[in-house]
Amino acid sequence: MADGMAGDRMPVMPSATATLHSWNSIPKQEVTAGLLRQFVTASRVTVAKFEMARGCVVPSHSHENEQVSYVISGALQFNVGGPGGDVVVVRAGELLQIPPHVPHGVEVLDDAHVIDIFTPIRQDWIDGTDAYFKR
Repeated sequence: MADGMAGDRMPVMPSATATLHSWNSIPKQEVTAGLLRQFVTASRVTVAKFEMARGCVVPSHSHENEQVSYVISGALQFNVGGPGGDVVVVRAGELLQIPPHVPHGVEVLDDAHVIDIFTPIRQDWIDGTDAYFKR
């Protein structure tokens, strides 16, 4: 048996240097109809996994966090920069980087699975003050 492994490939965690997470053990939050979110927050980054149904909309918003959105499957239309801004379609295998404080909203064109990475952490999600989803 390899070091750090026990039984059926079960890692021995957590340790002083790393913490293992499994999406299967992180509760799914229904943020709005057609939008499920799971997230993990470390000391300086938040990683989120979204399941998004076609037609779902995330209203335009901005935040202090730099954001990288990676589309695993499906397609999203980002409206970046507010009214009159850029329209960017992001499909499976593509990712979009959004700088801090840039307004953006999303329309789900095809059912999608998405990983979003934010820095600094999404304190508004932790506090439950992310009301922009429900506008």
